[in-house]
Amino acid sequence: MSGKQVVIAVLAVIMCFLGASAAAQDEVNQLTGIIGRTIISDQGIPGASYFNPFVRSGKGLTFEVNYSHRFFGTSIYAVSGEVPAVFNFDEDLNSGANVVPIDYRQIFVTPSVRVNLFPATAVSPWVSIGGGFGRFSENKTLIYGGKNPGGSSTTGVMQAGFGLDVTPFQNRFRRFGFRGEVRDFWSGTPDLPLAATGKSRQHNFFVGGGVIWRFGKS
Repeated sequence: MSGKQVVIAVLAVIMCFLGASAAAQDEVNQLTGIIGRTIISDQGIPGASYFNPFVRSGKGLTFEVNYSHRFFGTSIYAVSGEVPAVFNFDEDLNSGANVVPIDYRQIFVTPSVRVNLFPATAVSPWVSIGGGFGRFSENKTLIYGGKNPGGSSTTGVMQAGFGLDVTPFQNRFRRFGFRGEVRDFWSGTPDLPLAATGKSRQHNFFVGGGVIWRFGKS
């Protein structure tokens, strides 16, 4: 295939991609429900001499509710304000000694700006960035029994993420779609006075997928 034919073929694919939607998405609001897992890296405990001197985190089942409003856009891009609210109600902890609680809960709310590419097509990649606050609520019991001396805490949170919105139903059901995403909530750490890691911040990676409902005409 010649270079000219390759260019024509690529342009044809792009035109088909941009024209995949029967009509542009007129709805300016989105309500999204996501389910997934939160992944937190293990943290070493400096100076610990016992076996397994780490704070080890599980992969907590996590839910996200996200409301967004599109402020402006074209067939190439759209800019929206969004409020992802993420709930991880059972983040299990483990360590080689009785120094961490059984688990804790975390909630992140981070108003953000999201930019979608090709928003009126069947497949729309996006990126998001923003910031807000988080809340850690610890179990009152340590993993091997006894009272946990740590407590609940509030933290500032930065959020950055990317994902893919897919709208397979381009006619009657185009108000509904699907979303897959990865978000990093960079937050403070839970209060663990018996397991001081020396870290003041941690990455909370949320990986999930769910359903989009679009509503409200522009």
